[in-house]
Amino acid sequence: MATTSTTGSTLLQPLSNAVQLPIDQVNFVVCQLSALLAAIWFRTYLHSSKTSSFIRHVVATLLGLYLAFFCFGWYALHFLVQSGISYCIMIIIGVESMHKYCFVFALGYLTVCQITRVYIFDYGQYSADFSGPMMIITQKITSLAYEIHDGMFRKDEELTPSQRGLAVRRMPSLLEYVSYTCNFMGILAGPLCSYKDYITFIEGRPSHMTQSSENGKEEIQHERTDPSPNAAVAEKLLVCGLSLLFHLTISNLLPVEYNIDEHFQATASWPTKATYLYISLLAARPKYYFAWTLADAINNAAGFGFRGYDRNGVARWDLISNLQIQKIEMSTSFKMFLDNWNIQTALWLKRVCYERASFSPTIQTFFLSAIWHGVYPGYYLTFLTGVLMTLAARAMRSNFRHHFINPPQLKLCYDVITWVATQITISYTVVPFVLLSVKPSFTFYSSWYYCLHICSIVVLLLLPVKKTQRGKTTHENVQLSLSKKFDERKNSLEQNNFSTTNNVCNQNQDTGSRHSSITQ
Repeated sequence: MATTSTTGSTLLQPLSNAVQLPIDQVNFVVCQLSALLAAIWFRTYLHSSKTSSFIRHVVATLLGLYLAFFCFGWYALHFLVQSGISYCIMIIIGVESMHKYCFVFALGYLTVCQITRVYIFDYGQYSADFSGPMMIITQKITSLAYEIHDGMFRKDEELTPSQRGLAVRRMPSLLEYVSYTCNFMGILAGPLCSYKDYITFIEGRPSHMTQSSENGKEEIQHERTDPSPNAAVAEKLLVCGLSLLFHLTISNLLPVEYNIDEHFQATASWPTKATYLYISLLAARPKYYFAWTLADAINNAAGFGFRGYDRNGVARWDLISNLQIQKIEMSTSFKMFLDNWNIQTALWLKRVCYERASFSPTIQTFFLSAIWHGVYPGYYLTFLTGVLMTLAARAMRSNFRHHFINPPQLKLCYDVITWVATQITISYTVVPFVLLSVKPSFTFYSSWYYCLHICSIVVLLLLPVKKTQRGKTTHENVQLSLSKKFDERKNSLEQNNFSTTNNVCNQNQDTGSRHSSITQ
């Protein structure tokens, strides 16, 4: 019998027992499937052409709060408390400084809740994991606060093109605000979306869509009617089904914890260790594919997420998509992996931290990412390792890649080698994120003799770092040039090129079952 404590409803306990899964995971999946059905009903019977935005806001909010209370019981009150106090700060403090106060409060409240969940409730368990949805709500609160500050206080000429496009020019009403933070489409698993995109969807206002032209650039199209999302939803549900099947049948057979098994460490050869490391982390990803793709499908089913048309005129329903599975699995660079994993969180980090930091934006972004994720020691070990890996990967790529572009056979060989190196490095980096605790994490790294840490340091010490204008390093200029390209495109329609290492392993704790921790 699958037994675990839960603060949510026990109505589905018989189903939990039948499928041999914890009740909190069953509640989550059933609620998300219910949200999918509600989204279809919402688009069909409460379409913006038939219903006022007031009714759509009310229904979306009430359904969201019901799902939250079903999954988490009275712990869902934290969602309202965090949102409510943040809204009061916006009203009382004023647009000049409220973004700073909202940021500190929302992130601080989230951290207190995470500490409570980790050190008062079961360490490493999914039970009562109410902090997962709060991570998404924190993103929404802080994003909106900065967008209001940009739109109502700062001058347009002070804003980047992306900030100007996302800027909110009036204070949202309480209903609009709560609908944005707690709507049924995203309260359990996100993903993050911009406030302007959400309000445009609720009100049914025509939005400026994009279409890829022959040269690959995106052209703005005006007032295009959104096509049916049915094909996109069906495709994403197929991905969800395959991911869930893989997770239930294969993932448990390849535990990440086996990487630190004493017998395995003592007897396995290095090729065997590297192969199992890759396979075990590969097997850990489908639960994220399932949860994030299902969340995307729910939004699409409600009519939210249309991005425009590609060069062939095919509708693109990836406005708020969180990942691109094919690019993740075929990544030939650290950056390519990060750019396609948990995309919306990467956008959030860029908008509220990276492009606003007055000094060391990369370090500040890593630090914010670590705090936002939680208080497990393994998270911080992963981020510290990720800093080294990211910088070393950039140095290697900038110094060597241009030598292997031609001929095609040489580039193919380069791609194969970099694919292997990227997948092993990513897996090596995120092991502590899965193990959670300090002792097993150091046990793993010790068994590998900290070899990738040492190699990264050697690379950074030996490879030349070219100085450019204003004394910035190559690493910084790569990021700045990418940021410029991002800003030239339509806001919130592009993937983030400044994904940070948190995206390797972002664990929306509400989106799937946790790996069991190994106690220190």
